Amino acid sequence: MVCSRCLSLLTPAVGVRRLAGQSTAWAGRRFSCGDAPKLTQLKSNASTDSRAASFRSKALRKNARFRASPKPPPDASVFIPTSVVLQRLHDEAPAGHFTLGWLMGSLRKRSFGIIMLLLAVVAMAPGVCLVAGLLLMIPAFQMIAGHSVPVFPHRISIRPLPTRHLAALVQRAVPVLRYLEKTIHPRWPTPLEATKRLVGTVVAILNVIVIFAPVPLSNVVPALVIALISLAYLEEDGVLLSIALVAAAIVLAVAAAAVWGTVLGAKWIGGFW
Repeated sequence: MVCSRCLSLLTPAVGVRRLAGQSTAWAGRRFSCGDAPKLTQLKSNASTDSRAASFRSKALRKNARFRASPKPPPDASVFIPTSVVLQRLHDEAPAGHFTLGWLMGSLRKRSFGIIMLLLAVVAMAPGVCLVAGLLLMIPAFQMIAGHSVPVFPHRISIRPLPTRHLAALVQRAVPVLRYLEKTIHPRWPTPLEATKRLVGTVVAILNVIVIFAPVPLSNVVPALVIALISLAYLEEDGVLLSIALVAAAIVLAVAAAAVWGTVLGAKWIGGFW
């Protein structure tokens, strides 16, 4: 017979199924008060197993929801500074030689801005401003035409160039860009295609001044403005681009006034003949 103390221990939480599941030796056994400690242990184990099973069930449901939820796609609009792009270009450059085709493919949408910035810096020098201005016309007109990257003739694009020259140029440019990027950063976002065509148009007009400037050192100011426009286009800085476009308008106005004054002076001189 089972005493009242044993009956109080045989609760539904333990159940006969706990006894039958743990050992068949308990089946059909007559309980006495001496079995109370064993029944207490069985009840404690059943309670612990129940809490553990509940915890595992919650953990499995949580993992299932985590796996079912799709991972957010990487943000393709995250801006990468130009200094980082150039440093990656330096690290991934071929050992001996590189080609313009490889360079344009690596720079992608930054290729126009970097080429214009380099040529604008070269155009500030008095001796080579004419050549640099003519070369600047190529990316400017291609930007107006809506090209994604600069296009060169096939023979030029596959011509091997020494990598050491590219490495030296990048090593000098990266520290300067890192310093400038403390102030110049993405602001006032603008439509890419419209901005590209606008920048190409302004650069092409400023190049006319660079090429045909009759006064020595008069090419420095328009070349500097082209460099500012290129830097703003590279860093997607709408504030700097607005300032550079205002400066370009002032330069063009001064140049137009100078040309108009020259024409009036020529007419006035021609009136004496």
